[in-house]
Amino acid sequence: MFIDTHCHLFYPNFNGEVDKIISNAVDVGVSYILVPATDIASSIQALELTNKYPFIYSAAGVHPHDTKGWDGSMLETINHIALNNKVVAIGEIGLDYYYDFSPKNDQLKAFEDQLNLALKLKMPVIIHNREADKDIMDIMRKYKGTGLRAQFHCFTASLADAQELIEMGHYISFTGNITYAKADSLRKVVKGVDPKNILLETDSPFLTPVPFRGQRNEPAHVKLVAQAIAEIHNLSIEEIARITTENVFKLYGIGKNA
Repeated sequence: MFIDTHCHLFYPNFNGEVDKIISNAVDVGVSYILVPATDIASSIQALELTNKYPFIYSAAGVHPHDTKGWDGSMLETINHIALNNKVVAIGEIGLDYYYDFSPKNDQLKAFEDQLNLALKLKMPVIIHNREADKDIMDIMRKYKGTGLRAQFHCFTASLADAQELIEMGHYISFTGNITYAKADSLRKVVKGVDPKNILLETDSPFLTPVPFRGQRNEPAHVKLVAQAIAEIHNLSIEEIARITTENVFKLYGIGKNA
């Protein structure tokens, strides 16, 4: 049993094919899918998917790319959406300094506002970080001991950062990029993270694993991510499936405690 903890099924390149994509996933043993949002519109779309498919859960939040002009009304809307029992996290939120889509100050304000909302609602968060390692770590240190729990999705930072985040009680997830030929440094990070702290994800439709790199990614490929992690840790894929499924239950309450 595999759980894809990060799949953007509301993206336009899935239009008209969601039933087939989900069928493909079920065929390879995917039992649950978590759909994180990127803005207000997709928070609503993700929730609508959970109403149609009982094994899909969602997160509500605003991605750093979409935080330009951040104001309190956005937070109120996220709060309202998050009250639905199929919404299990606030996300995806965070910082992205690779692109210049939103001013840094707006990103920082939106990030902390949404972290505080998650604390108020007693919900975990799904965190995006691209080339913002120092600010992310400084902020997470501020929240140490508050009860905040997070999934650091598509992790590409250092092993030292991963270990510090794990000590704070957070989880790390990896995508299909760990299968890429030039990803040796990232595989070393995977090797240094105990599977009891790892979640599986695809980040569909992005970061498709080998041998399908270059094609649209989909939840069925989470099995390939699991296989890569199993090989790195010299464990069976069944053991990685079991451990990561238990981790999802601990963080999100999805599925049964393995």
